[in-house]
Amino acid sequence: MKLAYDPSMFRDNTSFHDMIEKTARLGYKYIELSPRQDFIWFYQYPKVNSTMIKQVKHWLSDAGVSLSSVLPVQQWSSPNEQERQSAVRNMRRTIEITSELGVDTLNTEFSGDKYNSVTSEGQWYKSMEELVPDFERNHIKLEIQAHPNDFIETSEEAAKLIRSLDLDWVSQVWCSAHAFYSDKGVGDVRKQILGMKDTLTHVLIADTMNYASNFGLRYIINPPAAPVTIHQHLNPGEGEVDFEAMYRTLNEIGFDGIVTNNVFAWPDKVEWSNEKTLPTIKKGLNID
Repeated sequence: MKLAYDPSMFRDNTSFHDMIEKTARLGYKYIELSPRQDFIWFYQYPKVNSTMIKQVKHWLSDAGVSLSSVLPVQQWSSPNEQERQSAVRNMRRTIEITSELGVDTLNTEFSGDKYNSVTSEGQWYKSMEELVPDFERNHIKLEIQAHPNDFIETSEEAAKLIRSLDLDWVSQVWCSAHAFYSDKGVGDVRKQILGMKDTLTHVLIADTMNYASNFGLRYIINPPAAPVTIHQHLNPGEGEVDFEAMYRTLNEIGFDGIVTNNVFAWPDKVEWSNEKTLPTIKKGLNID
């Protein structure tokens, strides 16, 4: 099992070098390289050259940490064909960068348009068909999650799409902070995990309130009932995710993939947040 840190809370206020150093000091051996404007940014072509890649590898080595995965987010399922083609081009370059970094795993999201899901699904299959040779040529594994506001949001539907590819190097990411979107407001994490146990290789850890709760205003949306997708990435225990059931089920299925601290809520108190979160992950998964 690889225990990693998503350094998104360092993204807007920390250089790449300092981000690596600070993550190492938090007690992690692995970093999930999430989007950064100075490297690979959301929906854009990577702003990276060979010199930067060499620097990153040097910084990682000096800090004694490795990259567990590279995380791009691209509109590769967009109903807009021009946008989809741009995303494929961006993803193709990201695959090359991942390989040059010596990393064997790229994880991403389905993206697309939830209000045009059938067309988005077709576009995703088209993008996958174009990118399969790139992944295979570079020996890169692909992990995908159904993110809130993607053309699919549930873990069950994500597992179906991944199985349909019938490729042993494509698997699934599941995020506990998306648990209520993953089954339309129920939050039955045990059922979700058991339903995708054959495809699951990566778990993201963070808490959230249930956006669909009938017991009060978990979120204030103005104007009321506006068509928004909202959730949080809190320290475990600050929201309503059933972490006891989650850890029990992960241990039951013998999960042995990547586990990432995915808390984003406290960029002004990163060390405090990590002290709250990291021990709970280790205890929950029996990690020394």
